[in-house]
Amino acid sequence: MKDAFGLPQSLLVLGGTSEIALATARRLIARRTRTVWLAGRPSPALEQAAESLRALGADARTVTFDALDPESHETVLGKVFAEGDIDLVLLAFGVLGDQAQDERDPVRAVQVAQTNYTGAVSAGLVAAGALQTQGHGSLVVLSSAAGERARRADFIYGSSKAGLDAFTQGLGDALHGTGAHVMVVRPGYTRAEGPLTTTPEAVATAIELGLRRRSEVVWVPGALRLVMAALRHTPRALFRRLPL
Repeated sequence: MKDAFGLPQSLLVLGGTSEIALATARRLIARRTRTVWLAGRPSPALEQAAESLRALGADARTVTFDALDPESHETVLGKVFAEGDIDLVLLAFGVLGDQAQDERDPVRAVQVAQTNYTGAVSAGLVAAGALQTQGHGSLVVLSSAAGERARRADFIYGSSKAGLDAFTQGLGDALHGTGAHVMVVRPGYTRAEGPLTTTPEAVATAIELGLRRRSEVVWVPGALRLVMAALRHTPRALFRRLPL
């Protein structure tokens, strides 16, 4: 169960090698989280991630999970929840893709969409159902500021995140009043430097604060909310000329 400050004792990460997810796990372990499930494709990186969390004192376990195999999600996640209540599910998987290559190869583009959107729809619904059955717990979904308005530079990735974001908001409404809580997180770029970029550690800090406040939407950095609101309403002819 969560503590008096709303922080979890048990965590399930979907996308167990995500830098943001691991930064969040480290931060929560430093508070009270003791059981961590890292779900992802079997790999040395996944095992190394689990070992790094064990070194911090957590009971870190790995479980095989493939976002592109939605038919397996109910079985895989069901086994995790059968081991005990999960206070926080962090949906952190996703791929950025390569816009130029993906435009030339629609099959690659579809894989980005399937990973970021349809895989998340399946896993999100299964996790939400389990949290609802428990009667408590949070589902935190990593969306992106890129989903606020599609840009020429990354519209395949951005459109997949826009779909994920809308799905998560609707899921939050569907679970309202059930005891389960849904929070969407919209970080800026973490792999670049600039005034509106961020870091995995900063996103982790924002997630912890959002859980304490039981927020529904979190922007990282916070200033992105106003910037993206302005861009969302910028006339299209002008938007095309912006150096974005």
